[in-house]
Amino acid sequence: MGPGRMHADEVETDVGLVRRLLAGQFPQWAELPVRPVASSGTDNALYRLGDDLVVRLPRIGWAVTDVEAEQRRLRRLAPHLPLPIPEPLAAGVADVGYPWPWSVYRWLPGEEAQADRLEDPVGTAEALAGFVAALHDVDVVDPPSGGGRGGPLAARDAATRAAIAALDGDLDAPAVTAVWEEALAAPVWDAPPVWVHADLAPGNLLLRGGRLAAVLDFGALNVGDPAVDLLVAWNLFSGAARERYRTALGVDGATWARGRGWAVSVALIALPYYRDTNPALVAQSWRTLREVLAG
Repeated sequence: MGPGRMHADEVETDVGLVRRLLAGQFPQWAELPVRPVASSGTDNALYRLGDDLVVRLPRIGWAVTDVEAEQRRLRRLAPHLPLPIPEPLAAGVADVGYPWPWSVYRWLPGEEAQADRLEDPVGTAEALAGFVAALHDVDVVDPPSGGGRGGPLAARDAATRAAIAALDGDLDAPAVTAVWEEALAAPVWDAPPVWVHADLAPGNLLLRGGRLAAVLDFGALNVGDPAVDLLVAWNLFSGAARERYRTALGVDGATWARGRGWAVSVALIALPYYRDTNPALVAQSWRTLREVLAG
């Protein structure tokens, strides 16, 4: 049995598939216990492998990345960052009916971040800001090519407005539209692109003892506008913690407006798509919209 299905056309995975992939490509791990990991993540199915490893299998075509390039970038970034990030151990290839590259990482213990689990929200915001600032400061070498998050918000305009229309009656459409249009009107990023995580959601932040312990899931890693890494200011933080995150990063008004736009757009687009398949992500998206509209 595998993690719950989230996409109509996703590839099904289960413990048996993981065992067959390991047996064919990494027999040194083939006898270790395998069990699915419950997660609100939408792109990859995760399987705990023994006590110390995790297998990551893309669920759907848009989540497929160049695994070897992704792992190479993680190894290059890790020494520059003040918190642990996933440590790649092996890159698998399509086999035994599974169509895509897949990966094995070292397991990082902890629990997904949620606002009510933060012992010190302001301290967490400061710690994450330090991580994000360090990431943005790493020299851009060997960046991914093509699209992804971090480009101009205008590229998301049609999809964001379609989501607002689909949710009409469930939200304050004029208020949300006003936030979105303010973000679109903000000056675009015209400085050199920087490394961006691009998916700083609670499920990609790991806590131990209520404190930030690691940053996970670099599948959206890209170079571009640092505003995309302000998502977390609304999907996790509020009040003083949000302000501390902004202050610690030294964010100007235009970047902050684009960050709000990213938070609104990501939340809106997720809601109609995952309404019936991912209750945790739906709840997080509604929280994000409430926080954005609260100011």
